[in-house]
Amino acid sequence: MTVSLLQSPTCHAAAVARGCHASRSSAITRPLLASRSAVRPATRTYAQVSKEDNHGIVQFQPFDEVKDELAKVEDSDEQTMDDSFARAGYSREAEQAVNEQINVEYNMSYAYHAVSSYFNRDNVALPGFVTYFRNASLDERSHAQKLMDFQQVRGGQTRLAHITAPQSDFGGDGCKTDALHAMELALSFEKLNFQKLKELQAIAEKNSDAQMSDFVEAMLQEQAADIKVTADYVAQLRRVSDGHGVWHFDQILQDDMKRLTTPAVQSIPA
Repeated sequence: MTVSLLQSPTCHAAAVARGCHASRSSAITRPLLASRSAVRPATRTYAQVSKEDNHGIVQFQPFDEVKDELAKVEDSDEQTMDDSFARAGYSREAEQAVNEQINVEYNMSYAYHAVSSYFNRDNVALPGFVTYFRNASLDERSHAQKLMDFQQVRGGQTRLAHITAPQSDFGGDGCKTDALHAMELALSFEKLNFQKLKELQAIAEKNSDAQMSDFVEAMLQEQAADIKVTADYVAQLRRVSDGHGVWHFDQILQDDMKRLTTPAVQSIPA
């Protein structure tokens, strides 16, 4: 015996109402979803963003542009001593030129040290000149150290060369005093060093190395100031006579050095 279940009129009406509502909702939603899908752009990675995005502003692509540099770092051998991880736009020509300038600074430091030793002789005994040239020697050596530190920062290698032995006697030629002769020699050294630094800066500019050019320019500023001070001393020494005139100039020079000399130089007995 089969029993058929008939819905009541109330239940049947409710079911029909639900079905109509669902069909209307689907009919409305389908076109809406279709329209959204039509206007939605495809998902793009950062590397796919074109430079026309953001109103034509050029987009920097860091992960794309760093690929070549990353390959160089990854392929480099950590045990290789001929190159450096820090080297960035530092040419071999610039590296060699810096090493040559280091040698120039050391040679001038050596020469100034010899002049200082001459004035410290018991039969010369000009302590002001001793301190002046001793300070000049340390100053040139500090320049060499500064260049060596620069070399390491840029990823270069410091290669020291031979230093020429300087003369040991700086007595005048009869027409000028030993004090004037030594100061004129110092002025010539300072001008020569200025020219060498200009040549170094020219190499930096040739290789479009802005950081190196700025570094050398600061050294040129200091060198120009040293030239002016030495030139003033030459002019003053040409006005004084031998004997008491040189002795009095040495006393003034010694007072000047006490104000300008580093503590390390002041601690050295004359």
